[in-house]
Amino acid sequence: MARSMDRRHFLKMAAAGAMAGPLWATGCTTTKKPAPRPAPSERVVLGAIGLGWQGPENLGKFLSFNDVQVVALCDVDTNHLAKVKGTVDRTYGNTDCAVYNNFEELLARTDLDAVSIALPDHWHAIPAIAAANKGLDIYGEKPISHLLLEGRAMVNAVEKNKRIWQTGSWQRSVADFHKAAELVRNGRIGKVKYCEVGLFAGYDDYAGTKDQTAYCPPPPELDYDRWLGPAPEHPYCPARIHKNWRWVMAYGGGRIMDWVGHHLDIAHWGLGLDRTGPIAVEGTGVIPPSDGVWDAPPEYDCVATYEDGLQIHISSKFPGGAKWYGEHGWIHVDRGILEAEPKSILDEAIGENEIHLYTCRDHFRNFIDCVKTRKETIAPAEVAHRSASVGHLCNIALYTGRKIRWDSENEQILNDAAATDMLSPNYRAPWKL
Repeated sequence: MARSMDRRHFLKMAAAGAMAGPLWATGCTTTKKPAPRPAPSERVVLGAIGLGWQGPENLGKFLSFNDVQVVALCDVDTNHLAKVKGTVDRTYGNTDCAVYNNFEELLARTDLDAVSIALPDHWHAIPAIAAANKGLDIYGEKPISHLLLEGRAMVNAVEKNKRIWQTGSWQRSVADFHKAAELVRNGRIGKVKYCEVGLFAGYDDYAGTKDQTAYCPPPPELDYDRWLGPAPEHPYCPARIHKNWRWVMAYGGGRIMDWVGHHLDIAHWGLGLDRTGPIAVEGTGVIPPSDGVWDAPPEYDCVATYEDGLQIHISSKFPGGAKWYGEHGWIHVDRGILEAEPKSILDEAIGENEIHLYTCRDHFRNFIDCVKTRKETIAPAEVAHRSASVGHLCNIALYTGRKIRWDSENEQILNDAAATDMLSPNYRAPWKL
């Protein structure tokens, strides 16, 4: 650990010299690769946990940086491990990268500076907290948590250990989303009283396993008991695991939680609500039978009300993205879409003395730069927790059929014991939060 802390101090000092110009104001440097490759002592040493889908995509970004060295991989599926290790080995021209079945073994290494974690939602909290307690910085996927109070525990661990956290809410690093949020924040459409957030409906069969619903023995390459981890014990079924786990409430949170860390996150950004929450959430939706293979709500219509009367309407009926309605017009942003009424709003510049939101154009580079400088990332843990919290409260409102009164400062549901129970996990032994 002493060696690791010495390296971090060195990295911070080296970065301070390299970034002493105006790039400090943005927290993000250029994506152009430095040449020649920095010495090993100057590289951020990275491990990766979770390599099924998003994990390899994220790792590919980190592998492209000359000042990052990927040294360890972890997954409960040996096929995933073999495929990604092959990529790492080809990138570096050696076979030095180690592989692990259990994240605890990876975290026990003494040479790591940071980890990239991309696991099913039910596995988000435990490894992230363990990594923070080991003194590692973390790139973690959205939504930050599977249940609301897991998120608070994760934020507390990151803050207590003074760790850098970046959430995979990468839309904050895209120019159109930044521009839309900045225009709204600076009052270009006047005071906003209403916002629509579209998070899509139904299910996508990402793994091509929708019809593989029969219980059967798990394949030999998968440590299925480890895959379940803290989730309830359940017979193996291909339709419930890789990629399609998000449609099973024991592991994911359906469409709401799959997208709330993107579009609701952007809505909050434009409204200045990054570190607070609503006072009430209510909604209706389609609740599938609990004995079905996929049991997450495929349709939903929820409203979150905030202290000043602002309402954010989150629905599967809306087009994707965030759409803010103000006194003088509206702005809508989605991937590949930036529109406004009146259209002239989009031509307005933000003045020198107005609010300038955190600017970054490479989400992964931003994380590495912040590991070096110890500056906050564009999508820190507290911000991720606050956007995810709204999604959690929506799901609680759907499943209870009641309006949820929320104390956002103390993070408590008011006068509803059954709903309160849904904030906390009930882990399978021996796992604990």
